[in-house]
Amino acid sequence: MSPLDPYSGTEPRGWERSDRPPALPWPDREVEPWSPRQSGTDLSAVPQAPPRPPVRRHDESPDGPYDPPVAGRPFADDDAPTSQLPPVRDDDAPTAQLPPVRDDAVPTSPFTPVRTDDAARPEVDADPQEPPPGRRSPGRRRASAERPATGQPSTGRAGRNLPAAIGVGLGLGALVLVPLFFFLPGFLAVLAGAIGVGIWEMARAVRRSGAHPPLVPLLAGGVLTIGLAWFAGPDALSLGLLVTVLGTMIWRLGDGPAGFQRDITAATLIAVYVPFLGGFAAMLAAAPGDGPLRVLVTVAGVVLSDTGGYAAGANFGKHPMAPRISPKKSWEGFAGSVVAAAVGSALLIWLLFDVAPWWGALFGVAVSVAAVLGDLAESMIKRDLGVKDMSSLLPGHGGLMDRLDSILFAVPTAYLLLAVLVPVVG
Repeated sequence: MSPLDPYSGTEPRGWERSDRPPALPWPDREVEPWSPRQSGTDLSAVPQAPPRPPVRRHDESPDGPYDPPVAGRPFADDDAPTSQLPPVRDDDAPTAQLPPVRDDAVPTSPFTPVRTDDAARPEVDADPQEPPPGRRSPGRRRASAERPATGQPSTGRAGRNLPAAIGVGLGLGALVLVPLFFFLPGFLAVLAGAIGVGIWEMARAVRRSGAHPPLVPLLAGGVLTIGLAWFAGPDALSLGLLVTVLGTMIWRLGDGPAGFQRDITAATLIAVYVPFLGGFAAMLAAAPGDGPLRVLVTVAGVVLSDTGGYAAGANFGKHPMAPRISPKKSWEGFAGSVVAAAVGSALLIWLLFDVAPWWGALFGVAVSVAAVLGDLAESMIKRDLGVKDMSSLLPGHGGLMDRLDSILFAVPTAYLLLAVLVPVVG
């Protein structure tokens, strides 16, 4: 029998028909080549790949149309052993035939997704000190066009609330000058009260260093020292200091020996610094005839020194005077203090005591230098104790000792100079 003509339309007979599907006229690139069967027949036929089982997607149910083969179920081509079938690999399947899996196809949360792209995020300067979004810091409110920002109290260049400082300064001046010229015993009461407040502030401040000076004997001894200086003069002032220190030591014995030396040292410092130096103001006021005028020129010299130093330092201060003690003090401010006190004191002493202006200028320079040294001394004590102000008793000034620091060093200097320049009448 003649072989089958490939160009004829007649189909082959049944015994010549192959069990395999007819070969395709084009190659199937997506199907791996399959080796022909190791049989004697059809060696000349083109090897064709068997139909591969479809790959099941991960989101399809195992009960779907692509069930795994069940034991006993015949293959499509039962002549081919299962050992010769190539393993099915997920990565062999072309990715183009699988639909892409979108992350947003199934929402995992009912909340709106947060965008992490930098392009859609507004540029905001992050501040670690700012509160988290949606929460305001305490004591502040958000400003808007309808509601302006809350106004803050204005401060001067020296970091002080200048209006409050001026108001408190004028009040203190009136509290001192009114009884000084109209009721002199009232000035003694004001002076004793100021000394008592200064002792309390100093005792409160030194406790930060671990010292505990007894407050009761210090207060009693301070008032006694002022009274003795007022009525009996310099000798009684020294006696009052001695009584204060001895009374403090005896009082402290009741608390035991622990820290005795430290507490007595702090108490002695307070007794010398506050009531002893303040006693010279009592002796100035107690001078017969012109005592109130002596206090006036002394206080005026200190006020002129502070005002001139503040104005010159705030506008021209560039060279620090003592940066480790008082960083805001400058040599320009010190020059302003000396010039203002010298000019003002020369005029006052010439008008009030009929003394040559150059002696008044010398008095002003000495008082200004003493006032600056007193301010630096208190600043050094506060630096050592680690406090900014002795207290917050006076708005814009701090504590009362922050105002008495200059006066306490100025009154002994003024007392000595006026005792020479203006002898006591009577």
